[in-house]
Amino acid sequence: MQTQRPIVGIDLGGTNMQVGVVRPDAREVGAEGAILGQYRQKTKAAEGFDEVIDRLFKAVERACEDADVKLSDLGAVGIGAPGAIDPHTGTVLEAVNLRWTDVPLAKILTERFGVPTVVDNDVNAAVYGEWVLGSAQGAKEVLGVWVGTGIGGALILNGQLYRGHFLTAGEIGHMLLFPRNPPGTRSLEHNCSRSTVVTRIVRLIMANRESSLSEITNERYERVKSKALATAYHDGDELTREVIDDAADLLGGSIGGIVTLLSLEKVVLGGGLTEAIGDPFVERVRKATREIAFPAKCKDVEVVASALLDDAGLVGAAMLAIDRLGTPEGAQAASSIAET
Repeated sequence: MQTQRPIVGIDLGGTNMQVGVVRPDAREVGAEGAILGQYRQKTKAAEGFDEVIDRLFKAVERACEDADVKLSDLGAVGIGAPGAIDPHTGTVLEAVNLRWTDVPLAKILTERFGVPTVVDNDVNAAVYGEWVLGSAQGAKEVLGVWVGTGIGGALILNGQLYRGHFLTAGEIGHMLLFPRNPPGTRSLEHNCSRSTVVTRIVRLIMANRESSLSEITNERYERVKSKALATAYHDGDELTREVIDDAADLLGGSIGGIVTLLSLEKVVLGGGLTEAIGDPFVERVRKATREIAFPAKCKDVEVVASALLDDAGLVGAAMLAIDRLGTPEGAQAASSIAET
């Protein structure tokens, strides 16, 4: 069921949704020419499931308008959704930040758009996008780590997206760093995510540590997001650098252990915090990764930043749809979803 029609790629997050219309020959034209049109808006998950689906449909319409493409011209939809996903049935098993449980998303969107829909985890989609058109092209063994509100991961092993027996491979954020810590402070996500970085900095400011973030946000600390962190970090704010560098060191150490375990050739870093801080964050993670990786050969692992940035998820979701529907098994699965 290989399609020659444009594909919609959707990166659905708890805060934002990003939609793009992607060329079916994206591999041939490359990343810069792959997206014909796109649209981004707030998800507003708190307004409920029906509202999110309505907003998603309208976002696809706006992306199609931007691409000068009709909905009837589309060949398929690919969507990366947060949380645990069954990619075979297109079901969102559990997405905490959307408040969804056992949602048959592929079936719902297939009915809504009238074309086959492929659903996968959002970081799986982003890392797949990097593998096809971004920083991981040509690599056979890749770990992708996305550092934002939380921390997500995905694996390419032996040149294929690896999901594992329970379909949840790559959940690096839930690995324990400090098992004897109090609950809520034990995992990688609890210690290295952007939200944790912000919480720690604000707590230290309230304990009389000085920081330029007080002036940047006019002491409205709920405004501390990736952009404010980047401003303070690059302006040399001592507290912001201390906390972010510590998070990068912890993250790199954990990645180094995974490189040792799987003998990986490349690590791709993405997500809001990575993109905001840029090269200093990547270099810090790279250094910590190589210090831990064993044996000496593994210290040559490449640790690089995402090339596709915000577009990685939607590009990857579209490419997953193209590739999955191009196989007999994928086409059969899409047909079965449409018929149920």
